[in-house]
Amino acid sequence: MSKIMLFNRWDTSEVKVDDPGLQGYINLRPVIVPRTGGRNVKVMFWKTKNNIIERLINKIMVPGHKGKKHRLSSGHCCGKAAGKYTIIEKCLEIIESRVKKNPVEVLVKAIENAAPREEITTIEYGGAKYPKAVECSPQRRVDFVLRYMVQGAYAKAFNAKKHIEEVLADEIIKAYNLDQSSNAIGKKLEVERQADASR
Repeated sequence: MSKIMLFNRWDTSEVKVDDPGLQGYINLRPVIVPRTGGRNVKVMFWKTKNNIIERLINKIMVPGHKGKKHRLSSGHCCGKAAGKYTIIEKCLEIIESRVKKNPVEVLVKAIENAAPREEITTIEYGGAKYPKAVECSPQRRVDFVLRYMVQGAYAKAFNAKKHIEEVLADEIIKAYNLDQSSNAIGKKLEVERQADASR
């Protein structure tokens, strides 16, 4: 019997998640086409049931907010799933050609490396607001990484000569190598530094 492989090319059955906190939140269920169209999203946390590649495709469709600036525009973020599907497939091809490893394994390791463990929240005490360090839940850790990766790639590819698939592949490879020039790794270190300072 033939194996079910992602994009009919990459085997995800042997990819392991080493971080015990993220094991239940990075879904590597074998699918050929990582596109459910929201069929299994009944409750807020059911997005965990989606394959991690599908979640990355969904983030590419909507880069989301960055600070108070709304990053949505009708031109670049049109929500066309087929286009974003092609971007991710090309991105995985670039990663495979550069790193000479299974690109899904590289992506999973990059997510583990760039997932923040702590963040800060604001508490109000006696009319004054104070920052307080709190632990980051596993679901938020994965969400943050995917968002930071996509926003970093979006910012570098916007009005530039580089294509989004090349820039996203760069971002993932840098996070895989723990390179601080990666947007996701940079944001993780910044958030953890702030959390450390507000204990």
